Amino acid sequence: MRVGPKTAAWAVAVCMLVALPLLASGCAPKAASGGAVSSTVKTSPPKGKGMKTIYVAGGCFWGIQKYLDQIQGVTYTEVGYANGGSASATYGDGSGYAEAVRVDYDPARAPLPFLLRVFYKAIDPTSVDRQGNDVGTEYRSGIYYTDPADQPVIAASLATLQKSLDRPVAVETGPLKAYSSAEDYHQKYLDKNPGGYCHIPLNLFAEAAAARPLPSDFPASSGASTETSASK
Repeated sequence: MRVGPKTAAWAVAVCMLVALPLLASGCAPKAASGGAVSSTVKTSPPKGKGMKTIYVAGGCFWGIQKYLDQIQGVTYTEVGYANGGSASATYGDGSGYAEAVRVDYDPARAPLPFLLRVFYKAIDPTSVDRQGNDVGTEYRSGIYYTDPADQPVIAASLATLQKSLDRPVAVETGPLKAYSSAEDYHQKYLDKNPGGYCHIPLNLFAEAAAARPLPSDFPASSGASTETSASK
């Protein structure tokens, strides 16, 4: 459900320009949960040698995709429907999915702790089933993994996030259980419609592009170096 057309959101969150009355959905974020179990979903491998994939949800996927595309080390994104009751969800089908973004990334340039930390800046991590003016379970916040090794990294990241907040984190997390790519008109929507609705403040896009990982974001055994000025 929604509290109003997406046109109403631009005044609250300045994200690109004009707002369009369209879709959306809600999302009922749950507190961090889920163990190190493997995903049961068959998805295509990351695009590129050495790349990894994570799936995140944080409100309308138009803005989240555009935001994540700004981050150095992100090599591919796709919007879709995650962890609903159908393995072939379609927009507005009521299956309980979250509007999500598949993110392929280079862990040598964008290690997962860094990627998640930048992601948190684009959402209200304490909001349940809502981001901006969009309300409903489709808009819940979530982090879904296909590699069990990512689970403790995500858990540690959320624990660190919780320390900075005075309300409980409401970001759902666990293995990817269902996923289907969204319809083509949703893909790179804000690239195709520069004046389209976005719930993320415009200044955050520049911050995401400028963000760089800390040495502590890399595994101790990794020889990866942090970049201080390199672009994507």
